Amino acid sequence: MLKVNIKKVELTSNSDSKIILKNINFVIEPQRIFTIIGANGSGKTTLIKAITGLLDDRIFSVDGEVFFQGKDVLKLSDDELTNLRIKEIKYVFQDPINSFDPLKRLSYYFESSIFKQEKISEVFNKLMLPRKEMMLKLYPFEVSGGMAQRLSLALALLYEPSLLILDEPTSGIDTANSNLLLLMLKEFIQKENRAVLLVTHDLNFAEAASSKAALLSDSKLSEFYDREFFFKNVLTASE
Repeated sequence: MLKVNIKKVELTSNSDSKIILKNINFVIEPQRIFTIIGANGSGKTTLIKAITGLLDDRIFSVDGEVFFQGKDVLKLSDDELTNLRIKEIKYVFQDPINSFDPLKRLSYYFESSIFKQEKISEVFNKLMLPRKEMMLKLYPFEVSGGMAQRLSLALALLYEPSLLILDEPTSGIDTANSNLLLLMLKEFIQKENRAVLLVTHDLNFAEAASSKAALLSDSKLSEFYDREFFFKNVLTASE
């Protein structure tokens, strides 16, 4: 599904260059949840933005290849990237409120001809969101951070992507909603040709959710290990 071979990700600022990530190699397979664990500032967000072509190319350069279903994401045109993000890869940002336009009501995002209204209601209900008739009248700034996160996830799920990428998905949500998110992700990957890639420093959630996990540290990513081995051996050895 997704094959990543990145030699380096470099940041250039004020004529100075710094290598943020190097020698990143992994493969995402369907019907699994892959988790990248790392401390704040370790480069987790930079990595997932690099593999989806979301880094600002005025200051970042990516040397490598990222193949998604046979096509190198890093070589796609802007139109091809947009089409990929609409149909195949959905990215739920860590700061979901800022991913919505503050001048547009939430109905702008959900009242699309490609969504069946009953499907929207079903997803809202599963995520314990208020009725869509009420929610979609609101502006993004009128909802809490946790609710914005669930709305972002709802929107991503409605597109039925092949790959769902989540950046710190449990930040800003309580334990009940964290458990709900876990159930939704497990349900998502039951369908063929679907996978989840998430980055987090929430070890409890990662251990409960992951099929495989890897550690990002010192600009490098370990290989992905089966969950039990990772949490008993790899993570313990790094502490």
